[in-house]
Amino acid sequence: MLVSPKKILDKANLGHYAVGAFNTNNLEFSRAIIEAAEELKSPVILQTSEGAIKYAGLGYLLAILKVAAKAKVPMAIHLDHGEDLKLIKKCIDAGYTSVMYDGSALPYEKNVANTKKVVSWAHKKGVSVEAELGALAGIEDLVSVSAKDATLTNPDQAVDFVKKTGCDSLAVSIGTSHGAFKAKGKVKLDFERLKKIKTKLKMPLVLHGASGVPAALVKEANKYGAKLGGTKGIPDAAIKQAIKLGINKINTDTDLRIAFVAGVRKALQSDPKNIDPRKILGPAKEAIKAVVKSRIKLFGSADKIK
Repeated sequence: MLVSPKKILDKANLGHYAVGAFNTNNLEFSRAIIEAAEELKSPVILQTSEGAIKYAGLGYLLAILKVAAKAKVPMAIHLDHGEDLKLIKKCIDAGYTSVMYDGSALPYEKNVANTKKVVSWAHKKGVSVEAELGALAGIEDLVSVSAKDATLTNPDQAVDFVKKTGCDSLAVSIGTSHGAFKAKGKVKLDFERLKKIKTKLKMPLVLHGASGVPAALVKEANKYGAKLGGTKGIPDAAIKQAIKLGINKINTDTDLRIAFVAGVRKALQSDPKNIDPRKILGPAKEAIKAVVKSRIKLFGSADKIK
């Protein structure tokens, strides 16, 4: 059932768990995510990036998402990392239940002004708005942010930002990064900063760049020809601590991509004569589904639907 993510995240905030927001690019990703959520009785957020829309087309993606919205669990349709104001407006008008405006790389006052504008558009149609304060290093969809340009979220500034913009949830930067190469050494998140932000805001907080990049998944992909050496994600223990301290929405994209690549490569190598795309993409869908189920259990949102 299609619902506002505000309803999903407010409940998660009260229940002290997080809801998975999984990026989708096509039918296989979408079906895998919904099937996993239904089997585990978990609310879920399907999100598309600007890059996914550019690749598949808004009409095609939205058609898939609206079929997915007939799921037996609460589901939201979300625009991830929207930077193009015209596209954000288009998504609001087209039926997305949530949009993210990412002005984190802009000067503070410009981020405030643009976010406030998006909120005014969205709230008129009952659409939720996620905003971001603080920039994550790494590659997110079409944009690359260097480590030196990454900034952590200032707790006091976060209070001012939310008050001025009226956003419904806030993505915070506490040391995560986008992509499959999150750190060269030990991953260290600023939990004290997160604790201060949550104490001051008490609203749903979002963690981006939080894929786990599990070693077994990388090994499986590499076994069938991928070259993913040096990858590192956010450990499960760190995710659990972040949820304990107030994170209620966690984005996952990289893990799904690796699962998809591993599934496709294995199918192609296992049967070189196969030309049936269903027998190639089907195993990839199942690999994605397994990852989604694992993440849902980690986030604590399983069995939240009675």
